[in-house]
Amino acid sequence: MPLRLNSPGTDRSLAAMLAEAADEGRPLVGAWSSMGSPVAAEILAGSGLDVVLVDGEHGPNDLTTVLAQLQATAAYPVATLVRVPSGDPVGLKRVLDLGATNVLVPMVDSAAEAEAAVRAVRYPPAGVRGVGSALARSSRWNGVPGYLAGADDGITLVVQLETRAAIDEAEGIAGTDGVGAVLVGPADLAASLGHLGKQDHPEVVDAVVRAIAACRSVGTPAGVNAFDPATADRYLDAGASYVVVGADVTLVARGAEQLAARVASRTPSTTRPKDGGTR
Repeated sequence: MPLRLNSPGTDRSLAAMLAEAADEGRPLVGAWSSMGSPVAAEILAGSGLDVVLVDGEHGPNDLTTVLAQLQATAAYPVATLVRVPSGDPVGLKRVLDLGATNVLVPMVDSAAEAEAAVRAVRYPPAGVRGVGSALARSSRWNGVPGYLAGADDGITLVVQLETRAAIDEAEGIAGTDGVGAVLVGPADLAASLGHLGKQDHPEVVDAVVRAIAACRSVGTPAGVNAFDPATADRYLDAGASYVVVGADVTLVARGAEQLAARVASRTPSTTRPKDGGTR
């Protein structure tokens, strides 16, 4: 039997998961897959997280590693959200053809840029996505009946707000037809506001809270990158629909540091046997 869109073994829709979670009165939680490792991505997918974010902007991911991670996470009930380096239509087309159904475009500063991203993920006449379904995993190489007719509706486009300009235009960006969700990036936002490296600065936190409120005012789910648990809680209390609370690289780095520190801090035993002796 030919495959159907959203059949078992295909990625879950982030928009659908956000809607389900809203009905249940709970937020979604996610983490970044930045290593470029399908094993790490599968570990995240099986951990109980709702969203695995494959980072093609800052992480060492390319099309081959993105494909492997999509294949690894497809067996799990998670939404895999692929962040592309930019809103370039060619880059978006290639990731969509790999089978990504949820894509994240960084550094969107205006409604016009959001509209351009929407057009990039839609086929003509609604957009400019190139047609290569016979060669693409997204359609299972034309094995999905009616793929071209239904593809636009199966894609969740998320845009990232990361600058002062984006926060000022948050309502217009979030209200753009075709934007399924927003993700606020406090790291770049802090830099834009003159507080590089200080994501917990009151001005940064206030800007994030204002962005969440602006998105909620037009009915668009807003998420936040927030690795600090207390900060994540604050944004959830402000109405965030989802939070990104960690990354594979930081989990490994901090975990390894803690293990090393624990062993290094041991007090040498005062009851060691003498040379050649036994206890």
